[in-house]
Amino acid sequence: MHLLTSEKKQKLRLLANAEGYRRVDEMLAAAALDTCSPAICCNNGCTYTCEMEPDQDRGWCDECSTNSMQSALILAGLI
Repeated sequence: MHLLTSEKKQKLRLLANAEGYRRVDEMLAAAALDTCSPAICCNNGCTYTCEMEPDQDRGWCDECSTNSMQSALILAGLI
């Protein structure tokens, strides 16, 4: 799934807020040290979040019923 840089930044901000982080970099630092990573649906208009594997780039979205979930680390380009 291809997103513009601005869309990736927006999804990362939404994900950080949903996970209770004040800043995206705090969420990414925590995710880098964990076995699970916060993930968000990358479809337009969907903000479903859950925990997934750090390298997940096509996880199942329970809201959209599509393989559109990406982990924070993938979305940020760290993996």
